[in-house]
Amino acid sequence: MQSKRWLLPEGVQETVPPESWRLEAARRALLDLYWRWGYDLIRPPLIEYLDSLLTGAGGDLDLQTFKLTDQLNGRMMGVRSDMTTQATRIDAHRLQATAAARYCYIGSVLRTRPEEPGGSRSPLQVGAEKFGDPHLDSDMEIVSLMLETLAEMGIERAYLDVGHVAIYRQLVAVSGISREFEPILFDVVQRKSRPDLDSLLADGRLDAQAHERFAGLIGLSGSASVLDEARGLLAGIDATIDDALDTLQAMVEQINAYYPEVPLFVDLAELRGYRYKTGLLYAAFAPGLGRELARGGRYDDVGSAFGRPRPATGFSADLNVLTALGGFEDATRTGGIFAPGATNDPALQEVIRSLRADGERVLVASAGETSAQQTGCDRELIHSDGRWNVRPV
Repeated sequence: MQSKRWLLPEGVQETVPPESWRLEAARRALLDLYWRWGYDLIRPPLIEYLDSLLTGAGGDLDLQTFKLTDQLNGRMMGVRSDMTTQATRIDAHRLQATAAARYCYIGSVLRTRPEEPGGSRSPLQVGAEKFGDPHLDSDMEIVSLMLETLAEMGIERAYLDVGHVAIYRQLVAVSGISREFEPILFDVVQRKSRPDLDSLLADGRLDAQAHERFAGLIGLSGSASVLDEARGLLAGIDATIDDALDTLQAMVEQINAYYPEVPLFVDLAELRGYRYKTGLLYAAFAPGLGRELARGGRYDDVGSAFGRPRPATGFSADLNVLTALGGFEDATRTGGIFAPGATNDPALQEVIRSLRADGERVLVASAGETSAQQTGCDRELIHSDGRWNVRPV
């Protein structure tokens, strides 16, 4: 029987040239972008103890985390499935900034299950987080950086969805929904399933007033005019809901002013990250793609689990997906200069060193490599007129 030792686990992939070079160039381009925006690079560890990794924002990721035992002390550890909690811990414990702080990161994460059928379990997560500022300006900064990330990767025609998790959360509170029943209701609202919501009313698990409110919430998605419908349905129920609608309105106006070319939609029943998000939610999509290109939101006070509650907002994406879907190209990684091998000519060695110092890619021929075309080079070093010269192939 043929050996299958070369097979990788389902949902785990590797990259090879030239795609691996394009991915690396994309990584460098994004780090340069974040540096220009004032974000400092952090590199959290691949594994941590579970009591840290699944604290706060990470508690929602328990089922997505691979777990193992530390052979040195017997404590349980986890392989990170998301880097947001790690950024929160670093801000709260390691750096202990008192003013607003900006961090960016790029690194591999590992998940027990893909987030969508056929998806990856080993994304290359890229993201940015801002701590210490509760104001709308910081949310707008993160949304802007998310859109600039997509533009840097050559992704065109992206559109933006925005929502606010406090609206659903406060409706649950004022409707007297029990802790035991809330996960059932959450699942129905997240799926926007009106028949299932009607069944909850018929079964007596949801009263008529709550049913009317959540049925309305499910339908509140579409253009920015949805906010007018939301005020007609939800205004006056609770001050927190009114404030959330005001915040959403202000965010929509800022996005339209800064990025008028980006299609914008409002979805008040989009609740991804509900368990730890506290305010605005935002996600970027592309036509024809059934999942987000990037997503983010506000998660104030998650750092309290590490002893320092701080306002926070951020976004993340899978760089593998961005480079696969976008038009990002790395022109510096194409071609190269083919140099003859098996020669001790000092002049040739000096030219090769000089070319490489200038950033050129120079391949020295090995046995059996007799032409530039064999190595993918578009130029070659030729000895003529007493010197080594570069010429096109």
